[in-house]
Amino acid sequence: MTTYTLHLPGDARPGDPAALEEAELVKDAFSWGAFFFTFLWFFFHRLWLAGLAVLVLILAFGGLLELLDVHPAAGTVATLLLQVLIGLEANSLRRWTLSRRGYRLADVVTAADSDEADAKACARWLAQRPAPIPTRNPAPGPVPSTLKRPDPVIGLFPDAERPR
Repeated sequence: MTTYTLHLPGDARPGDPAALEEAELVKDAFSWGAFFFTFLWFFFHRLWLAGLAVLVLILAFGGLLELLDVHPAAGTVATLLLQVLIGLEANSLRRWTLSRRGYRLADVVTAADSDEADAKACARWLAQRPAPIPTRNPAPGPVPSTLKRPDPVIGLFPDAERPR
């Protein structure tokens, strides 16, 4: 089972089916696409700032390996470790970009695949009903007897009610 997060625009009202048109479902797992294609994966998902940051990181890392005259085998291992890091953090950067665009986390769903997660998230979202907006202020009701103050005060100051 994999965890997915549902992100909706900030102005979406609970239960509104129109908000699902702009919804984003993000998998909370390792991203093989980001591992193999690095910055291209970010550009494909329209994560421009994160993609540019990853591109600069990769170029700077390669330049640093050349500057330090690292053995090619060690450079390959270091580059693979960098790609593993990018694969691990890709979906977190995607969620960060969505929050920068005004999207908010609406739900977290556990499912076997993305289709099941999409169905569960949509069903949960549509099951919510917006709170009714009151047209007038309701009249205050009677005070329940459980809210009345007990007669004796127990503690360090038993005469707390007595004026001095």
